[in-house]
Amino acid sequence: MTLVDDCVRVAVPVPLREALDYLPPVVVEWPLQPGMRVRVRVGRRRLIGLVVATGVRSALPRNRLRPIEAVLDAEPLLDDATRELIRFAADYYHYPIGEVAAAALPERLRNGGEAQAAAIVRWRLTPQATPEHAALARAPRQRALVSYLLEQGADAAPLDTQSLTAFGAGVGVLLRELLAKGLVERVRESALAPAPGGELPPALHAEQRAAVDAVWPSAAAPGYATHVLEGVTGSGKTEVYMTLIARALAAGRQTLLLVPEIGLTPQLLARLRRRFAVPLAALHSGLADAPRRDGWLAARSGEADIVVGTRSAVFTPLPRLGLIVVDEEHDASFKQQEGLRYHGRDLAVWRARRQGVPIVLGSATPALETLQHARRGHYARHRLATRAGGARAPLLRILDIRHGKLEAGLSAQLLSAVRERLERNEQVLLFLNRRGFAPVLICHECGWAAQCPRCDAHMTYHAASNRLRCHHCGHETPAPPACPECAAPDPRPIGQGTERVEQALAAQFPDVGILRIDRDTTRRRGALDATLEDAHSGRFPLLLGTQMLTKGHHLPNVTLVGVIDADQGLFSADYRAHERLAQLLVQVAGRAGRAQRPGEVIIQTHQPEHPLLHTLLAGGYRAAADTLLSEREAAAMPPFTWLALLRAEAAQQTAALAFLNAARKVLDGLRRDVVDVLGPVPAPMERRAGRYRAQLLLRSGDRGALHALLARTLPELDALPEARRARWSLDVDPVDLY
Repeated sequence: MTLVDDCVRVAVPVPLREALDYLPPVVVEWPLQPGMRVRVRVGRRRLIGLVVATGVRSALPRNRLRPIEAVLDAEPLLDDATRELIRFAADYYHYPIGEVAAAALPERLRNGGEAQAAAIVRWRLTPQATPEHAALARAPRQRALVSYLLEQGADAAPLDTQSLTAFGAGVGVLLRELLAKGLVERVRESALAPAPGGELPPALHAEQRAAVDAVWPSAAAPGYATHVLEGVTGSGKTEVYMTLIARALAAGRQTLLLVPEIGLTPQLLARLRRRFAVPLAALHSGLADAPRRDGWLAARSGEADIVVGTRSAVFTPLPRLGLIVVDEEHDASFKQQEGLRYHGRDLAVWRARRQGVPIVLGSATPALETLQHARRGHYARHRLATRAGGARAPLLRILDIRHGKLEAGLSAQLLSAVRERLERNEQVLLFLNRRGFAPVLICHECGWAAQCPRCDAHMTYHAASNRLRCHHCGHETPAPPACPECAAPDPRPIGQGTERVEQALAAQFPDVGILRIDRDTTRRRGALDATLEDAHSGRFPLLLGTQMLTKGHHLPNVTLVGVIDADQGLFSADYRAHERLAQLLVQVAGRAGRAQRPGEVIIQTHQPEHPLLHTLLAGGYRAAADTLLSEREAAAMPPFTWLALLRAEAAQQTAALAFLNAARKVLDGLRRDVVDVLGPVPAPMERRAGRYRAQLLLRSGDRGALHALLARTLPELDALPEARRARWSLDVDPVDLY
C-alpha cells in the first residue's frame, strides 16, 4: 500500500473525533494553509470544513481519498491562536474537532458564505471629472450629476447613494455610467462606524485605582495573570473595566469583554459608546446573521478595538488582543448545555494564559471554583468593598411567612413596604424566579394535576393565553375547562408565577405602572432591549421579574427589593443549589439603593431558621462561600475534585441504562483507583421530551487521570453495540447533575 504524503487534514462538522484526510484540490487558486475553509464530500453530503494541516501523510491509500472540491478563502480565516484554542477545546471536552471548529464561526461563515463584511458604498469624483468633459457632451443628466457632486464637495468627501437621491430618480444608473467613463470612483467604507465617545470618566475611588494598577500597572501591555475583581453590587466594577479598556486602547490593543446573557449588552454597549470613540463589535445570538458576521470579521481584521459578546465570542480571532474581561463570571450561562458543552469563562482563562494577556473575572459573588483558585494563589484577588458614589449597602431582612395570609405569594408586610415606597415616588423591584400564572393546575375533587405527557414534570398554567405549557420541552395545550379524570368543572391553578403576581399587584395598586420582565414578555426580537430600557428609565414604579432582571442592571431609582419566594433553592438535590441561591439573593439584593437613597431587601421564606440565610445576613456572600467551600471539601466535590458526567437518553428506559451499564464495564476495566465511577442511575428528571434519561458520574481528585481515562474510554464507547440504541454525551466539568 502506497501512502500519500501531500494530504490536507480537514476538520469537518461530523461526529468523528479527529479530522479527515483529503487530496489537494485539482485546481488551486491559492496556496492551501491551515485556517482556510474548504468544501469537501463526506459520504453523499457536501460540507464546509476547516483546514487544520497540510502536507501530511495519510494512513489511507490514494484511491480511498477524495480531493477537496473548493477552497473558499484566499487567506486563513482563523489565525494560529484561535486554531490552538479550538484544538484545546476539542481535547479538553473530548468533542469532535470539526464540530468545535464549526461552533467557533458565525453561521454565515460556517455555511460557506463569503468572508466579506457588508460595507457602505460611497462615490467620489475622479480628478479629471468636470462638467465640460468630452464624454459628457451628449449626456446632459450625467453632466448635471457631475455638477451636483462638485457642489456637494464629492471630489473630496465621498457621498453615499442615499444622500444623492435628492438629485432625482435613476441616480444609481447614472453613477454606474460615470464609473464606466472613469469620472467617478467607488469607495467602500466599513459599516462598523466608530462610536461617538467623548464622555469624561468619573474619578476612581481608592479601591478601584488599586485594582486597575494591579491589572495594568504601566503604559506597556502587561503579561498574563488572572485577576478576580470581587466587588459588592454597585461598587463600580464596570468603571474598573472601562479604565482598563482605556489603557489597552492607549497601548494599541484590543479588548474582549464577555457577558453571560444578551440582556446585559445594551446597557454596557451604551456606556462603552459614550466613553470610547472607537469601532466596537457586538457578538451574541440576538443579532441577525449579517451583523454578527460583520462584527466577527471586524474583530478578526483588528478593525474593532472592543468586542462585547456572550460565551461563543471567546473563539473570536483578535490579532491585537491585550485584555480579556469576564463580567458576572459566576453565571451558569457561560456554560453551554447542548452539543459542545464548554465553559466560556474557563476557555477565556486558557486563552489569556496562552496569548500572554491579563484577564479579569468580575463578580459580586464569585464562583466557588474561582475563589478556590484565588485561595491557592493561582489568581490574584482584588476587593471593592464599598459602593461607588457614597451609596450605602441595602438593609436585608428575613420575613417569616409561615403563619400569615398570602395574596398570590405576597405577604401583608411586603405589600405594606411596597406601598410605602411607591407613595415616596421610589421604584420597587419584586423578584420571583418562576414565570407563568401558576406552576400546576389541579382538580380539587379528585387530585388530578396537569402533567406533561413527554416529561416527568407538571405543566405551567399561563392565564393570558389560557394554555398549559411545559417549561422543559415546550409542549403546550389549551387548559381544560373541566377535569379530564372526573369531569369536575374549573380545575384550579396552585402556586404563583410572575403572571399571577402581576395580576395581584394590579388589583392592589390600580394606578401604578407595572412592568413584568420574563421570557414570556421578551420573546420578540428587540423586545428585551426595549423592556430593559423601560425598566432603567424609571417610567414604571413597580418592576416584577425573574432572574433576567437581576443580573448587573443599574436601576438607580429602586429602593426596595422583595424576594417573593426564597425557598426554591434550599432543598434541591443539586450540589450547587446553595451556591446558586446565595449568588441569586446577593445579586437581586444589589439592585436596591444604588443611588443616594438607602435600599432595603425583604426576603420572604417559610424557612427563616435556615443556616444559609442567616450566614448571608450575618457575613454576606464571603462568609457563605467559606461555609460552602468547607462543605464541598468534606463531600469531595468540586472545586476539590473534578467531574465528568456521561449522559444517555433513549425512547425506552432500558436502552439508556443498558448503554451506561456497558460503559461502566469498559470504565471498570481501564480505570485506576484515583477515579470513582458512580452509577448508572436514572436522571433526576428521568423522562424529558419523550425520552428516558440516565447518567454515570466520574469523579477524581486528579484531573489528569480523569482525562486520560476519558481519552482511552471514549473510542471503546463509540464501538459499543448499545451505543446504537441510545443517544449519549459527555459533559466535562458539569455545572449541574440534571
